[in-house]
Amino acid sequence: MDTGLLIVRAVIGLILVGHGVQKLFGWFGGHGLSTTGQGFGALGYRPGTLFAFVAGTTEAGGGLLLALGLFTPLAAAAIMGTMLNAALSAHVKKGFWLANGGYEYTLGLGGVAAGLDFTGAGAYSLDHAAGWTLGGTAWGVFAVALALVTGMATDLYRRRNLAVDRRAGLASAA
Repeated sequence: MDTGLLIVRAVIGLILVGHGVQKLFGWFGGHGLSTTGQGFGALGYRPGTLFAFVAGTTEAGGGLLLALGLFTPLAAAAIMGTMLNAALSAHVKKGFWLANGGYEYTLGLGGVAAGLDFTGAGAYSLDHAAGWTLGGTAWGVFAVALALVTGMATDLYRRRNLAVDRRAGLASAA
């Protein structure tokens, strides 16, 4: 089981590191902070560059912590909150399947992170090396709740910005 947890953490964590550095630095075919910030601003995240920085840092940092198995519930909460915002802002209206731009991928990443909240990082992790037991129902519920509260608060802020824009005639319904 511990080897399986290591593989899941490493694969999902490193994928998220890649997504984060695409936003932050334009690596791996990404757009970098300025262009990503413009896109975030258009989605209602204002200021766009700040929110792009937060999303990129959360993905890269949360992904790295997840891969290392360090502070696993916090890493997973960061990932879940970010994936919730990605799904709500850019993917839900396009349906489920990723081929159509849907939320399938963000749900998969968030779901794996949620599962790791409850299982913990396993024996091959820095949490375990430090002697921390950061898995189980209490940690899982805490991390999921933290992700939902921060993710929904951020999405409500984004939606408020879009509503203000619509009233001012600045944006189409998003």
